[in-house]
Amino acid sequence: MRVSTLLKAVFMTMMVCAIIGEETEADKGSPIVFSAEVGKMLDILINSLYTNRNIFLREIISNASDALDKIRFLYLTDPKTPKNDSGEEPTMDIRIKIDREGRKFIMRDGGIGMTKADMEGSLGSLGSSGTKKFLESMKDGSDNNFIGQFGVGFYSVFLVAERVKVASKHDDSDKQWVWESTGDGTYFVYEDKRGNTLGRGTELTLELKKDADEYLEADKIKEIIHRHSEFIHFPIMMEQTKIERVKKEKAEDDAEKKDDDDATVSEEGEKKDEDEYEDKTVTEWATVNENKPIWTRKAEDITDEEYNKFYKALTKDYDDPMYYTHFSAEGEVEFKALLFVPGRAPYNVFDTSISHNNIRLYVRRVFITDEFKDLLPRYLNFIKGVVDSDDLPLHVSREVLQESRILKIIKKKLVRKALTMLQEIADNDKRIETKDKDAETTEEEEEAKAGSKKQTEVLFPKFWEEFGKNLRLGMIEDGTNRARLTKLLRYKSSKSEDKLTSLEEYVERMPDSQKAIYFLSGESIDKIQQSPMLEDAMKRDIEVLYMTDAIDEYVVGHVTDFGGKKLVNLAKGGTKLEDKTARQKKIDEKRKEKFEPLTKWIKSVLGDKVTKVSLCQRKTSEAFLLANSQYGVSSRMHQITKAQTLGEKQSDAAKGELEINHLHPLVDEINKRIKVDEKDTVAEEMTLVLYDLSALQNGFEVQNTLEFGRRVGRLMRQSVDIARDAPLLEEDTTEFEVEIDEEEAKEAEDKKETGDAAEDEKKEEL
Repeated sequence: MRVSTLLKAVFMTMMVCAIIGEETEADKGSPIVFSAEVGKMLDILINSLYTNRNIFLREIISNASDALDKIRFLYLTDPKTPKNDSGEEPTMDIRIKIDREGRKFIMRDGGIGMTKADMEGSLGSLGSSGTKKFLESMKDGSDNNFIGQFGVGFYSVFLVAERVKVASKHDDSDKQWVWESTGDGTYFVYEDKRGNTLGRGTELTLELKKDADEYLEADKIKEIIHRHSEFIHFPIMMEQTKIERVKKEKAEDDAEKKDDDDATVSEEGEKKDEDEYEDKTVTEWATVNENKPIWTRKAEDITDEEYNKFYKALTKDYDDPMYYTHFSAEGEVEFKALLFVPGRAPYNVFDTSISHNNIRLYVRRVFITDEFKDLLPRYLNFIKGVVDSDDLPLHVSREVLQESRILKIIKKKLVRKALTMLQEIADNDKRIETKDKDAETTEEEEEAKAGSKKQTEVLFPKFWEEFGKNLRLGMIEDGTNRARLTKLLRYKSSKSEDKLTSLEEYVERMPDSQKAIYFLSGESIDKIQQSPMLEDAMKRDIEVLYMTDAIDEYVVGHVTDFGGKKLVNLAKGGTKLEDKTARQKKIDEKRKEKFEPLTKWIKSVLGDKVTKVSLCQRKTSEAFLLANSQYGVSSRMHQITKAQTLGEKQSDAAKGELEINHLHPLVDEINKRIKVDEKDTVAEEMTLVLYDLSALQNGFEVQNTLEFGRRVGRLMRQSVDIARDAPLLEEDTTEFEVEIDEEEAKEAEDKKETGDAAEDEKKEEL
């Protein structure tokens, strides 16, 4: 009785399975056991290898895209029109359906499909050498963040699925097969009892785990597709339902009564329109990946509007890019790239705690990462874009990427191309400024512009304002490309105050007799123009570059020369703006000998406040010039480091070299006085005051401002014949006639006494 009941139950189960199209264990055949190594691999994959479960969708979409690529290639020479049992042809796309009630994720493609042997070879086994190598790396404690390394990308589905079914119909096969596994180390391969439902291609069904509800949400799936598979060049479709208002279908009886209804006016009035319509659920397929990978198209076929639209979709920026370049690199490594210069710099461009993620790395249009910081150096982190390589492996770890020789070559070429793009902006500016704006553009020029923004206005000044600091940072950090970066430097100057000038333009304007490129640095152009160091150059009609950014102090330390001309800081001691004849040199020697007692005396008065004292060789109207030492920290650098919140503590102020103007009346007065008396206090006071004044004028610190003020006061007294030590005047208050109300005075006195008493009492309590 029990046996017959059991057989009856088994029979009923088989009948139900047959009705709903599900296979029994008998239909599936015997389970096939993975090898021991593969079993270990699956355990690692499911439990510890993948840190981001979303990656499963990227893997299966990538596989589907490859299958579609293969069939498209085969049909170029041998086209077919396969159909399923219902007479439907497979589509050249990827279709995703979500079964919320059944907790299933279903994806179908119209690719080449798989035979039974393909399934056993591709899905049922892994390369033993790769598996062994991987397991050894796991034992060694090596990087575990491998995504699909050694061909295991498909198995990422077990991160979200407790059971996986793969139904596939190969283009050359008559049968449709199913591969099924729960990831427990075994799998089944059996003929699909549903028959040919695909026509051609593969259908993947994931029975989701209990903790994978998020993958039943259409918005979540779309988000993952947009991030990882946006630019797969086959449409990715998702089934979606929506509610539509449709007109109700009228019955035949209603149609016969139509004439009577027209003639009769209802007591309830006219019927409402809503009564004639009903809500109906409509199912349709919608394309998810609407943004196409324009970097794969020919540059000459893409318009500026398309580039701008792509940039905004890629970066979520509201503004158009300032400039872009679209190129293909060939040679030992081939890749396509599209780089953009944003319209403005982000406020946090130099915040090292933030990952900017500006370059998206693709492999065969499959998104890999945007967190790989080494594709462009830090100083170019404002550039945004995409890089797509066919040479990189699709499934790699971050450590593998960092050590990849291919990626190092890509990085090198990207940096060069980015700098070339910036140079193009500058060159276009020059072309726009010098060429007749109404002149027609030649075909050669149009061809050269393909892949770059059609520049119609001067842009580099705007670029320099937004990103000039980045390029100056590159001067410090990128020694390899320093020469290219130097050509991009721009500054205002004494002969170009309203327009930026390059070092190249500066050199072109130089007279043949000028031996160097001269500059001054300061907080602003106004501050620099107040510097006594500028006076000499202006009198000699020599152009001086104005460097107003703090980083320029570091930059000039890395730029020794340009075009064979050294960069010279006019604020440095001993600066000479012209070569001297033999006669002038002899005169200098005699002059130095004549004033040697004065320079020695001044050095003795100032002591270690200055490194040296010498006669000034500049044309200046000042008595003293305190110049920066040839070696050591400059006054400007000292100000910068002192202002830095986390900068190193500056124990001593910057020391300069004092240049004295022997033709100045005050210097002459000092010289005359010390010839009479080397201990002349007035001469000493004058020297100290002139030194402090020079320090203020040239960006140095006045060490004792209180004493400086007192010295100035004493000298001012002397200048108007007041004794240096004259005391303050005695005031005679009797000259002021004041009337006082005695009652008010008494009342004020009483209040004061009361307050004093309260204060005394409080003190006693304490």
